[in-house]
Amino acid sequence: MATPRPLREADLSRVEGVFTDVDGTLTTAHRLRSTTIRALERLSDAGFKVVLVTGRPAGWGEAWARTLPVEGVIAENGGLFFLRGAGGRLRKVYAESPRVRGPNRERLQAEVAAVLRQVPGARLSVDSAYTEVDLAVDWNEEARLGEAGAERLEALLRARGVTAVRSSVHINCWLGRFDKRSAVRRFLKLAWGVTPVPGEPRFVYVGDSFNDAPMFGEFALSVGVANVRRVLERIDTPPAFITRAEEGRGFEELVRALLASRGVRRGVAP
Repeated sequence: MATPRPLREADLSRVEGVFTDVDGTLTTAHRLRSTTIRALERLSDAGFKVVLVTGRPAGWGEAWARTLPVEGVIAENGGLFFLRGAGGRLRKVYAESPRVRGPNRERLQAEVAAVLRQVPGARLSVDSAYTEVDLAVDWNEEARLGEAGAERLEALLRARGVTAVRSSVHINCWLGRFDKRSAVRRFLKLAWGVTPVPGEPRFVYVGDSFNDAPMFGEFALSVGVANVRRVLERIDTPPAFITRAEEGRGFEELVRALLASRGVRRGVAP
C-alpha cells in the first residue's frame, strides 16, 4: 500500500474547492475550535468553495449549511445533501426516491435493532434521532466499545445485508446504493455543472477514517489529517498526502497551504 506523502509535496495551485469530512478532521477532541472556523472563513473569503461531507444526520447538515461559510453539506454518508440554489435558497437532494427510502428505512431499523441486541453496550448514537436515511451506532463518542466491539458490529451488520462503515465516532449503517463518493459526483454536477476527470486538480478532499477511503480513491488531491495514521494499515485506500498535525489543526495546516498557493500572505492562526 502506498504511503501518503507530506502535504508540502502536493501541487495545490489549481484547487478551486475543498470537500472535507467533519468528525476528527474539522473537530479537535470532538469540538470545533475557533481557529478551525476561522480557517473555513478564510477559505471562503479567498474564493474557495467548501463542502462538508459527513456521516452526521440530515438535521445537523441543514444547520451547518445555514450557519457555516460553506457551499453545501453532504450528510448521512451520501444519503442526501444540501446546496445553495437560485437566490441563495437551500436545496435538499436525496440519493434515492421516497418509494425506495421508505421500505429501506423500515428494514434498516429492524436489522440494526436485531444486531444491537447481540452486542453488550451497543446502542444507537444520540443524534440518530435526526437522521432520515441512515442510522449510526455509537462505538467511540459516548459509548466505549473499542476496536473489537466495533469490528463485531460491522461484521454482524454486513451479514444482514446492511452497509456498515466506521467513522472516528460511529458506525454508519444504511441500505441503498449510495456513499460519499457517489454523492460528491452528483453534487458537483448539480451545483457547479462539473464532471470530474481522472487526476482532477481543481478539488481536494480531506478526511481521517475508514469511511473516507472511497473519497481518498476518488480524488488525486486527497489529504489525510495526521490522525489517519491510526487506520492506515486497515483502510482500503489511503490518502495521497498527509498533514503534520492531527484533527482540526491538520485541516488548518491544509488551509494555510491552500492560501499560500493563491498568494494570500496572512495565514490562518496555528
